[in-house]
Amino acid sequence: MGQVWRDWGGVVLATLAGLPVLVLVTAGLARHRRDAASVGERWRRSVAEVGPVAGTLPWVWMILTPRDASREVDLVPLRDLVDLLSGPATTAVVQVVGNLLVFAALGFFAPVRLPALAGVGRLFLLGAAGSVLVESLQYALDLGRVSSVDDVLLNATGAALAGLLSRRWWAGRRAAAGRPVAAPATPRG
Repeated sequence: MGQVWRDWGGVVLATLAGLPVLVLVTAGLARHRRDAASVGERWRRSVAEVGPVAGTLPWVWMILTPRDASREVDLVPLRDLVDLLSGPATTAVVQVVGNLLVFAALGFFAPVRLPALAGVGRLFLLGAAGSVLVESLQYALDLGRVSSVDDVLLNATGAALAGLLSRRWWAGRRAAAGRPVAAPATPRG
């Protein structure tokens, strides 16, 4: 765990230092929002807009931090994961949990704010798209990292699983959003 702190302590401290700013931004959005009737709805929408950015940015910062190594690409599904799980348990846990968390905030909040993203499959695809972008950037920028299909799978799975955690806030909205609105009855006469 000491290595994790040495590698990412700065990101953790910057994230913690930014929390008051995030609270102020969320409060400002909620206060000036005109698109919701109730105070609770204004806060829900504001948190659902700030949360994905605040919860994803630190992870992307870590992923795009250069390392003193050569870049690699692994396009064989599950090979990196099997290698990782056969190594030290601490490394496996940090890597797997870290990859599951990369787009977890996006998966949690996106369907709360955008009914079109409500659905585990849609969230998996959203996480996969974000992950492919980040893995491509790692390779294109030659950051000394491994661009791996397993990272894409874990990142996408994390987004989908996190979406399930917020399901109670979005489950009914997708059905309601897709339901046709009945035209008002016109009197005959």
